[in-house]
Amino acid sequence: MTETKTGVVALLVGVLLGLAGGVSARDQDAVAQANNPHTSFTAFNVDKAIPSHSADTSQNDNQRTRTPNMTAQHADLPKEKQTNLGLYLTAKEAYEKWKADPEKVLLIDVRTPEEYLFVGHAPMAWKIPVAAQSYEWDAGKQQFPMKLLPDFVSRVKSVAKADDTLLVMCRSGGRGAIAVNQLAQAGFRHVYNVTDGMEGDVVDDPDSVFLGQRLKNGWKNAGAPWTYKLTPDRLLLSEDGR
Repeated sequence: MTETKTGVVALLVGVLLGLAGGVSARDQDAVAQANNPHTSFTAFNVDKAIPSHSADTSQNDNQRTRTPNMTAQHADLPKEKQTNLGLYLTAKEAYEKWKADPEKVLLIDVRTPEEYLFVGHAPMAWKIPVAAQSYEWDAGKQQFPMKLLPDFVSRVKSVAKADDTLLVMCRSGGRGAIAVNQLAQAGFRHVYNVTDGMEGDVVDDPDSVFLGQRLKNGWKNAGAPWTYKLTPDRLLLSEDGR
């Protein structure tokens, strides 16, 4: 427990002092910027980070396709939110599913510790980051790239079994898809991607005063419980404290 708290404190100090971390070109392509509200994980980056076992019928990154088990409600999901398992829930549906069986349904938040602290989180969720935020500015991409964490699956396995029902949530569905595919490759079969994530999708109505803000849907906008207060007993960081 002490090590977890120490890792969080060290991370905050790094954030506040603007410390930068090295990020490889491969990792920059593997995971897209998470903190810019106008960007999301592209289909190319998701496919490169987690090889797909299903045929890619898209002609470009913007085309939307159907995957197995996809209901009509989720038929128009962007490719970057789709998973090999094809199991999807909205944030509102995820909360209802967790409430119906909180002992057997696990909510897993795969965002970064910075997001848990400054954006908020669901108090019942296990906080297990799938990627770490770097602080080395990429001028070409105009973003701070992220880096996948190699021990993500092993940390999930410390609290979940392969036959458990897992609800995976990130900011708005992109990292969630990456995490679901990693878990599927490790043998988990009942893993849902929460497609609108914690913050939801960007308002795209040009006449709205909220244009560009994540207020369209998401856990925080669905009436589900969330808090800024950290829950260290449910925080499983990587070995290097991320």
